[in-house]
Amino acid sequence: MSKTIRSIWGSTLSNCKIVIKLGGGLITDKSQLKTIRENNIKDVCEVLAKILDEGHSVILVHGAGSFGHLEAKKWKLATGYDEETIEEQRLAVKKVRNDMMELNKHVLNHLEKFGIRGISHPPSLWANGLGSNFRGDINRFKENSSKTIQITYGDVVDVFDKREFGILSGDDLMVRLCNEVPNVSHCIFLLGDTEGLLTKPPNQEGASLIPVWSKNQKIRGTHEKSQDVTGGIFLKVESASKICQQVPNVWMLDGRKPERILELIQTGNTIGTKVI
Repeated sequence: MSKTIRSIWGSTLSNCKIVIKLGGGLITDKSQLKTIRENNIKDVCEVLAKILDEGHSVILVHGAGSFGHLEAKKWKLATGYDEETIEEQRLAVKKVRNDMMELNKHVLNHLEKFGIRGISHPPSLWANGLGSNFRGDINRFKENSSKTIQITYGDVVDVFDKREFGILSGDDLMVRLCNEVPNVSHCIFLLGDTEGLLTKPPNQEGASLIPVWSKNQKIRGTHEKSQDVTGGIFLKVESASKICQQVPNVWMLDGRKPERILELIQTGNTIGTKVI
């Protein structure tokens, strides 16, 4: 496999810089508290090892899934300070942060099995504020070397106003990483239950893949509020729309088939949704 690849526009690219989001529903069962999808993580890590072997670099962001959303939903951590339950909320903040470190450790362990060193950056230690304009130094992600991946994830972070804390989504982290780390060539959202953006929610009859999507097109999705305390697919497409203004290759792919990442960087195209 050559270290030189061609983009979808036909220009030659080498040493690609790729920012990848592992969806929480890909790496965990979001309906079962703290339940890992081991095979999905393993399969993605195997592909990441091949990408690094080709001389490309990767920054990895992962979601919370059942290690964060269920507890955060129970104690309404996304909306912040609640006078009636604040003591329970503060305990829940600590628990979710610890649970996220535990999930992150699972990802790190799988990377290590494929000879990859992961350097973890828990947002609760370096970021504060919410949305894609959160405060925090992105420079920590700019240095990459062979067989090393910088990693971060969605987390409960401090908010310096009356809310006290809130949820910083991995999708918001993706926006700043892709727009501020120099020379990012690919931004890839790996989904847990679909090939990409669909014309209807994946559980509805007649749903089909949208191969190219722009923000002018409406989507018909569902936000599973019982499991997801961020924006679900709607936040993903909003984030992808911001990123594609600067990054030439922004895609939503089926994370259960991570070999499509390789196909994308080798040929410039694959099965999935390109965001323009």
